[in-house]
Amino acid sequence: MSAATIPPPVLVWFRHDLRLQDNPALAAALEQAARTGGGILAVYILDEAGEGAWPYGGASRWWLHHALASLEASLKNLGSRLNIARGDSETILHELIRSTHANAVFWNRRYEPSIRARDEAVKKSLFAAGIEAKSFNGSLLFEPHTVANKQGKPFQVFTPFWKHCLTREIQRPQAMRSKSLPAPPVWPASPTALPLSALDLLPSIRWDVDFGPQWEPGEAGASKRLDHFLKRALSEYSESRNIPGEDGTSMLSPWLHFGELSPRQVWAAVEAQCHTEGLDLAEGSARTYLAEIGWREFGYHLTYHFPHTPEQPLRAEFARFPWAKDPGGKKLRTWQKGLTGYPIVDAGMRQLWSTGWMHNRVRMVVASFLVKHLRLPWQQGAAWFWDTLVDADLASNTLGWQWSAGCGADAAPYFRIFAPVTQGQRFDTAGDYVRKYVPELAQLPDKWIHAPWEAPAGVLAAAGVTLGKTYPRPLVDHAAARADALQAFALLKEFRER
Repeated sequence: MSAATIPPPVLVWFRHDLRLQDNPALAAALEQAARTGGGILAVYILDEAGEGAWPYGGASRWWLHHALASLEASLKNLGSRLNIARGDSETILHELIRSTHANAVFWNRRYEPSIRARDEAVKKSLFAAGIEAKSFNGSLLFEPHTVANKQGKPFQVFTPFWKHCLTREIQRPQAMRSKSLPAPPVWPASPTALPLSALDLLPSIRWDVDFGPQWEPGEAGASKRLDHFLKRALSEYSESRNIPGEDGTSMLSPWLHFGELSPRQVWAAVEAQCHTEGLDLAEGSARTYLAEIGWREFGYHLTYHFPHTPEQPLRAEFARFPWAKDPGGKKLRTWQKGLTGYPIVDAGMRQLWSTGWMHNRVRMVVASFLVKHLRLPWQQGAAWFWDTLVDADLASNTLGWQWSAGCGADAAPYFRIFAPVTQGQRFDTAGDYVRKYVPELAQLPDKWIHAPWEAPAGVLAAAGVTLGKTYPRPLVDHAAARADALQAFALLKEFRER
């Protein structure tokens, strides 16, 4: 059969949509392949330069490796395979088109600033070569360019943004019922057909030993975790979501980030569970949880409309904020290692390092500690989270850090400075969370677990705690640090008023 008579396949370019169910690009490709008989070629390209200033961090690379392995297995079960490549996306796509005679490339859109620019260039080059190029929404309920306030401008406050979103129809997820994927007439050869190991995503120093027992990347793992949450925690979510020592949150963020699960699937599953349990979707815990999906949407809305915010404050006056000096980065490293002397902060930072994830309540506490107690730039915290979180999502990470620093949309007021001891006593009353991640304090009574420096000497001795040796003294005094932060914010206000 000559090249002219070979039915052209469709390339499906996988990115942050590593699933088969509710995958609009794959669904459209299946429809086209059924008409043309050309088959489908599933492609993943590790394009590190294409990620711009935010290439995958270490924890994300770990997750990505296992998510791709899961997708490979799923495609194999359908009689297909995942074609893996590494390098410039545009160059590799054109190489694949030449070697397979494909005449169409379908993908699901991403919204990070550098990715949008890259994808626009790719689409333009494909059009110029006479190749059909189609992109779809596979990762959001509402695409950022479709949401605006009454003045036609982007929202900058969450509540009106989400109220507006809730007036719109939420599409149902698309089930993929095909038992097989039609193979392309020609499979590509090396160098655009690599083994997964060639991407070199796993760490050479095995800091990830605790990740495996914690996580199951892939579409099947996402389904299991969603089912676990719906049946065991959804009905109590409003109360339990703030308790870091309990399994009270969905923990779906990494699967959502890499697209092994779509927000439409989550929404539909919550609706179904509410129907089963007789819960009101618009009230109580279900409403509270779905609002968290809304916060994810809001993060993408802001990053799309304000593309400078991953590096710069949304509120321009904060570029003049008087951050503290940190010679040699000593305070930053102390925070990173979970050695600040504040147990709830240290527990959070150690949970992050050992599991690649941190409870959201504790994320707020540790972020507030960095930017307000230590007065170190929020960008330093965002960079650390980017490298250590398995759910490192540019939109959500930026939203969270700018909220904590007071320089973003819907930001925490400047005078809201989380008191670490109070936060620990309120949300980890029995100290379960601290004892798990700061084991050197495990024998302390509940009364002293969140402020060991206040414990009597005899209590410390009985618990095997020696301040300054087995556990550090507080890096800063809370009251003094709070006063310094308020003074710095007052100075910023003076700058604005001049």
